[in-house]
Amino acid sequence: MARSNPLALGRDLAIDLGTANTLIYARGQGVVLNEPSVVAIDITDGRPVAVGLEAKRMMGRTPGRIKTIRPLKDGVIADFEVCEKMLRYFIQKVHASRWSKPRMVICVPSGITGVEQRAVQDAAEYAGARKPVHIIEEPMAAAIGADMPVHEPSGNMIVDIGGGTTEVAVISLGGIVTAQSVRVAGDELDDAVIQYVKKEFSLAIGDRTAEEVKIHMGSAWPLDEELTADIRGRDLISGLPRTIPLTTEQVREALSEPVSAIVDAVKTTLDRTPPELAADIMEAGIMVTGGGALLAGLDRRLSHETGMPINIAHDPLFSVVVGSGRALENIDAMRGLMSLSSDE
Repeated sequence: MARSNPLALGRDLAIDLGTANTLIYARGQGVVLNEPSVVAIDITDGRPVAVGLEAKRMMGRTPGRIKTIRPLKDGVIADFEVCEKMLRYFIQKVHASRWSKPRMVICVPSGITGVEQRAVQDAAEYAGARKPVHIIEEPMAAAIGADMPVHEPSGNMIVDIGGGTTEVAVISLGGIVTAQSVRVAGDELDDAVIQYVKKEFSLAIGDRTAEEVKIHMGSAWPLDEELTADIRGRDLISGLPRTIPLTTEQVREALSEPVSAIVDAVKTTLDRTPPELAADIMEAGIMVTGGGALLAGLDRRLSHETGMPINIAHDPLFSVVVGSGRALENIDAMRGLMSLSSDE
C-alpha cells in the first residue's frame, strides 16, 4: 500500500467510505489506501490514539480509557465527529499538500437519505475536500469498476455486498432503473456467527473471531469438502475460556438468515425490472462485487434461486473504489452519474 508521497500534491481523490473498510483512489495513481474504518479514541480528551489497521488490532483489547469506534454503521455515518477525524487522517496520509484542497468523489449507498448524504459531504469538506464534493451511488461505482457497459441501452444488474449494506441495482443508459439497498451485509453475517455460537454452545466470541470464522469457514451452498475447526471463546456459564469444534455445516446454518435476506433483495429487484432489461440480464448475467462476493458458494446459491448466470467481479473488494476513481479520472464525461454538494 502506498504511503503519502510528494507526487500526490494537489491530486484529486475518490473515496469508498465503507462500514468495514475505507479505500482511497488517487488520480493518476490508482488505489493508495485500504484500511479498516476503525478509530481508537482516548475518552479522557477525545484524541484519536490510532486509526485504521492499528486501531482494528486494538478491538476488544483496550484498557478502560481507550475505546475503539467504528464511525459508520449500515453504510451511513453513525458518529460524525469521529468519522471526520478518521477521514482527515486518511486524506493527510495519502495527500502530501496541506495547502491545496483535493477534488473529491465519495460513494454513498443508493438508499441513503438527503440528511445522511449531506453528513458525508460535510465530513469530507471538514476533512479538507474542495467544494463541491461529488457523490456517486455505490451500485453505479461498483458497476463501472466491474467493467459493465453502464452507458449502453442494455440491462446491467449489480449486487454489491459490503460491510454494512447490500446494494442491488439494474443500470441502463447511465442511470439506475431500479435499486434496493438492504442493511444486511458483512456485519450481519459476523453477528449471526456470534449469536449462533452463543445459543448453541453457550460460548461468547468476539467480533474478530466471528469475522475469521465467516472468512475461512462461511459458505452459502454445500461445500465439496466440509471442514471442522476449533474456536476459542469464553464459557457463558463458568466464565472460563473454552474451545469448541465448529463445522462448516454449522457456520452455513448460522449464516442462512442473512444470506436469505440478500437473495430476497436480488429476487425483489429482478421482479421490479422491466421485461426487456430482464432479458438482457438473463443473457449477460448478474455481477456480484464487494467483500460478500467472496463468500464460498454464493454464486451457486444465487444461480439456483434466480435461474440467472452469476459472475463474480475480478477484484470484488476494489470494484467500488476503482469505479469511483474512473468517474474521477473522467469527471466531465461522467458528471451525469454524480450529484454535487451545495455550496452553502
